[in-house]
Amino acid sequence: MMDPALISAVERYYTAKLDAHGATPSGVDWNSAAGQDLRFEKLLTVVKGIGQPSINDFGCGYSGLLDYVRERNIRVNSYCGYDISAAMIAEARRRHAGDPQATFVNNESDIAVADFTLASGIFNVRLEHSSAVWKRYMFETVDRMAALSRHGMAFNALTSHSDYGYRRADLFYADPAEMLDYCLRRHSRDVSLLHDYELYEFTIVVRLDGRSPMTRLAG
Repeated sequence: MMDPALISAVERYYTAKLDAHGATPSGVDWNSAAGQDLRFEKLLTVVKGIGQPSINDFGCGYSGLLDYVRERNIRVNSYCGYDISAAMIAEARRRHAGDPQATFVNNESDIAVADFTLASGIFNVRLEHSSAVWKRYMFETVDRMAALSRHGMAFNALTSHSDYGYRRADLFYADPAEMLDYCLRRHSRDVSLLHDYELYEFTIVVRLDGRSPMTRLAG
């Protein structure tokens, strides 16, 4: 069960960013458009070779991932963006009002199962929450992403191997080996850890076999 206070605090944080910076990388707390695009490139590794997949964007913000997909003519069958910030969803709907393949929802219960579920940046800002509480939130969210995915999922996180002098006290730095092991044990034997690009973070790419998460755990 997700902590409502945790979700509410994160929602307020990102809504304030959008209010301050608008529909820009800064509006979702990224330093640059180049860094945001690199993150999308790594996440979309999971869909390579798949013809026109359906995608869930878990924590879509103002819809930067959909912008990236459209600008590069990456074909998708459908796209569903979800965000806890109603302001983010309103902005995403405004920006893509004419796109018949795109939907945006503010309630997680409205997300349908898709071929792939992607998440960028949703595990970074822990605010005042303890590492233990935030790690539990991260594990639970990854499990929910798997349940929403037929063929795969991908997510990124700040790495615990970041230089201490560059860390912020309100951010969460995950152990990449721990997250790799978690996904291998719980969800699939086909998991990739991408830790070789020029950001203080990593990307986990999980390829699933189409069965439900509980079936995979029992198999």
